Amino acid sequence: PTPLECRLRQLPCSGKKALAGAMFAAALTLALAAGGRLAEGVKVDPALRGALEANDTRLNATTFAHLGGSHDQAPCQCTPSSPTWARCARVEPACVFIDLGAADGNSFNSFLTGAYGPLQNCPSGKWMAFLVEANPRFNGPLAGEQAKWKQAVHVMSSTAAFACEGTTTFYLDTTNHAQNYWGSSMSPNHVDAKSSGLQAVVVNLMNLNRLLFEQTIPADWVMVKMDIEGAEWDVVPCLAKSDAGSLIDRLYMEKHPGDLTLFGTTQADMNLAEASLKLRGVDIPQYYSDTL
Repeated sequence: PTPLECRLRQLPCSGKKALAGAMFAAALTLALAAGGRLAEGVKVDPALRGALEANDTRLNATTFAHLGGSHDQAPCQCTPSSPTWARCARVEPACVFIDLGAADGNSFNSFLTGAYGPLQNCPSGKWMAFLVEANPRFNGPLAGEQAKWKQAVHVMSSTAAFACEGTTTFYLDTTNHAQNYWGSSMSPNHVDAKSSGLQAVVVNLMNLNRLLFEQTIPADWVMVKMDIEGAEWDVVPCLAKSDAGSLIDRLYMEKHPGDLTLFGTTQADMNLAEASLKLRGVDIPQYYSDTL
């Protein structure tokens, strides 16, 4: 069976990546009955069936057209792809750890000790990491990680993970000292940003879709750790619109309140986006970051 069939029919699946983009949409449409509801004869993970049928529509290329759209608070619009992006030319596969909300490198160090899986199991025995952190408080520690690991570690300091590129206002948590200032956020609605008096800096934005497209290949084992204080409500729906989303093997996403969205993403939108990524072979386990 194809990876899509494995997911749809809950079969053992040896394929690493699921069908992507238009192929995925076309294949899933064939599994849908007229009227947009999943055919009763198709055995689907109950959680995925509920998420899909709640939208009462066919899951095709237009289903996600509104996800990641513009909103008054958003600094830019969802960019699923661009002809200006350069596809990754690397041939040798590796583990790729993408840490969104890297803080001082604490999750990265957990990755090094096997918390996200034994490194000796990485394809070709190789690994690389991308550490993305918006809070300038952590520029120094992350520079130290890059200096220590040289070409294996790529740091994006004073940079917020998002679904498009540009700059944005970033609100600092200045009160949670014991928790490593974990409540810094792009959203002015975040409780820790409010309790800190909405102290803000301007930071760069990076597009996760572009990073995946330009830095990973299908043979990699790609892990994304996403602890970005509400921006997941904007990043994940845009990821669902992008072929690059299929390059992820495992998404460790810490979920925060939905009122932190800048795109105006609803719970139904988020459910649909997660369901589509899962159907494309992305594993999204329950996750809470133990590191601060």
